[in-house]
Amino acid sequence: MSRLLLAIDTATPAVTAGIVHLVGDVAQVLAEQVTIDPRAHAERLTPNIVGALSDAKVAVDQLGAVVVGCGPGPFTGLRVGMATAAAFGHALGVPVRSVCSLDAIAVDTRGEVLVVTDARRREVYWARYRDGVRVDGPNVNAASDVPGGAEAVAGSAEHAALFDLPRLAPVYPGAAGLVRAVSDWTGAPAPLVPLYLRRPDAKPAAVSR
Repeated sequence: MSRLLLAIDTATPAVTAGIVHLVGDVAQVLAEQVTIDPRAHAERLTPNIVGALSDAKVAVDQLGAVVVGCGPGPFTGLRVGMATAAAFGHALGVPVRSVCSLDAIAVDTRGEVLVVTDARRREVYWARYRDGVRVDGPNVNAASDVPGGAEAVAGSAEHAALFDLPRLAPVYPGAAGLVRAVSDWTGAPAPLVPLYLRRPDAKPAAVSR
C-alpha cells in the first residue's frame, strides 16, 4: 500500500499538520508545520495544513486519507481538529481515521513507558505503554494518583517532571507518530469520537421560573 496522508492533531498546545507518504509500514514525513500555542488551534490549523501541502508539493486532491488525533485534550482544541478532519474527508471522499493522541507520542518507545500531557486543573492525561502498545488508560488524574509501574516518561516536559522517571524525547504527537498509531488501514474507519475524559468547565445557566 502506498498513499499520501494528511495527519493533524490539536489535543495539546502543538497545532500539528503534516503530509505523510505511507509505503507499507514506513511513514515518511514529506512536510510538517507545527505551532506551539494552546490558544491558536482555530487560527493556525488550516494555515498549517495549507503550508504543509505547499511544502510537500502535494495537491489536496492527491490525499488518500486523513488521520486525526482524538485526544485526550481540551474541548475547544479537539473540536477544531476533528471537525477539520471530517470536513477534509467529506470534501475529498477519503476515509478519516482517528487515533489516541497519547498513542502517537508513544508509538516508537520501548519498555514500560508513561505518557502524560496537560489536563489543566493540576491534573494530567496519561496512558501507559509496553513497547509502544497501550496497556492502561487513557485517563485523567492528579499526578500523585497515576498508577506506578513505568520505567520512563514521555510527553509534556512540565508534567513529565512531576514523575521520578527517566525522560524520553517525544513531547507532542507528530505526523509520523499519528500515522504509525493507526492499527488498521483496511477496515471501515471507526466513528470520530473525541476523548474528552471529563465534562466541560462551562455549565448551562439555570432557567428561571
